[in-house]
Amino acid sequence: MTLMSGTAERNAPAPGQAPLVAPNAAALLRRNAAEHRDRAAIHFGDRTWTHGEYYAESCRFANLFRERLPADGPRHVAVLLDNTPDYLFAFGGAALIGAAIVGLNHTRRDEHLLRDVQHTHCGLVLTEPRHEVLLAPIAERLPPILTSTRFVDDADPMPSLGASFTNALDPHLPDDPDVDPDVDSVWALIFTSGTSDAPKAVICSQRRLLVTGNRMRMLMDLGPDDVGYVCMPLFHSNAVQVGWAPSLVTPCAVGLGRRFSASGWLPDIRRYGATYFNYTGKPLAYLLAQPAQSDDDHNQLRVAFGNEGSPEVVSAFASRFGVDVIDAYGATEGGVAVNRDAEARTGALGHAPDHVQIVDDDGKEKPRAAFDADGRLRNAEDCVGEIVNTAGVGPFEGYYNNDDANAKTTRFGWYWSGDLGYKDTDGYVYFAGRTADWIRVDGENFPAAPIEEALRHAPGVVLAAVYGVPDDQAGDQVMAGLVIADHARFEPHAFAKWLDEQDAIGPKWRPRYVRVLRDPPTTGTNKIVKRALAQQKFRHDLVNGDELYVRDRGEAEYKPFTGDDERALYDSFVAYQRDRFWDL
Repeated sequence: MTLMSGTAERNAPAPGQAPLVAPNAAALLRRNAAEHRDRAAIHFGDRTWTHGEYYAESCRFANLFRERLPADGPRHVAVLLDNTPDYLFAFGGAALIGAAIVGLNHTRRDEHLLRDVQHTHCGLVLTEPRHEVLLAPIAERLPPILTSTRFVDDADPMPSLGASFTNALDPHLPDDPDVDPDVDSVWALIFTSGTSDAPKAVICSQRRLLVTGNRMRMLMDLGPDDVGYVCMPLFHSNAVQVGWAPSLVTPCAVGLGRRFSASGWLPDIRRYGATYFNYTGKPLAYLLAQPAQSDDDHNQLRVAFGNEGSPEVVSAFASRFGVDVIDAYGATEGGVAVNRDAEARTGALGHAPDHVQIVDDDGKEKPRAAFDADGRLRNAEDCVGEIVNTAGVGPFEGYYNNDDANAKTTRFGWYWSGDLGYKDTDGYVYFAGRTADWIRVDGENFPAAPIEEALRHAPGVVLAAVYGVPDDQAGDQVMAGLVIADHARFEPHAFAKWLDEQDAIGPKWRPRYVRVLRDPPTTGTNKIVKRALAQQKFRHDLVNGDELYVRDRGEAEYKPFTGDDERALYDSFVAYQRDRFWDL
């Protein structure tokens, strides 16, 4: 793994501790426009907006929001867009009047998507034609919808839902609304997943995003001539806090990619002259899978910052593209930090201070990890617990409209990460996966409950348990344990066909692995113990003879997961230096 070493990383403050660069976000936008008016702020395709032009467009959005949002309630705007300039203009408009942007995840469907809008009390929805199909089934129960055609391309259908955003915006002149927002006002609600109930909306104030942006600027040693490349979705904290926010506080520019494209990534990096790049999940592996060229390192990239890259992938990516990579442990909430500048140790997130502990459900610290002569964990059952910060909650500002989740995450005045881990005798912390109630695939978190609810309606299925199992390269894969009715049998082709017809299950939600449960582990109240299933994974020596199936990317149906398949998968875990997850 190549880490950003030296002055930049050693001198970066802890999360939430970087200096505040302006009284509030509105003041920063105004200052950037006054002092850096002609410096580039946004690149999108062949177009560029300067900081002066960004401020002017943000003023127009601010005045539209002030006109359209309820005067007597939360001023929250739901945004369902790809990474277009409108997304960043919406952030700018919200900053100028103290409103909040609620990024909607376009992998959510139907009632789940409606719940996200209603849960966060949004008064307006901003979308584009390609996403109208997601809103159409719930449109009558949504707040007013504005559809932007300002950045459509050949992939967009004709707009058919909501009012024209262009017509709504055009009458608004770029006059500053002359509001001085409280720096602690909510600027973004960013959804994450922590339980099997529903995603949680993490509160990000103007202070939080400015402080985090400044810390990222320090970590990546950014200056005014730097250019970021943001192709991770802007509804995700990584894109907002690591990709875009540093460009405001520096100030510098970002180039936007509508969505991540492995084949389009390097051409965009070169076209924009990008010097930094943010990622989460598997993008590095996808990029390495592209045919190697002798000039791959002919680019201006200096640094990449993200998480969930395996050591081998990070090292290979750094070497091939000539870039320093900071692969860090973190979450949207930001409540736990470890020292990445310590001695390198295979598989470790970093060295943890004493207040970062591994505990059981009652807060009792778990025993330290023990390893055999080959470096394999010997006492997983005893040493694995939840990673917590016993010194406080760090920069975490709470979940919006979710008292139960806030109470659970901040028990004893600590921050409970929801992540499982273990700690060795020298104080190094290792990530061991996530609690059985939530799953992370390709950098996106989502709860298991909506998938379970859908799978329970599959033909012949009596019960379904959905849980995350480790991927051989990064993050998780979805696995489903199915209890089949006595009169039925599991039909791989029919199940795959049924699954593909379920609009409520997005592509990343579809199970990669299926286990047909004959005698599932249950609690005294007959609830399936998913943690046990997650530990047993797809291992034939642990599943008590249950049938196992797998569906690889692009395949039309499930096929039996054989012993040979398991051995090949294990070899891949070893190759990517993630074999420690095999026994967890």
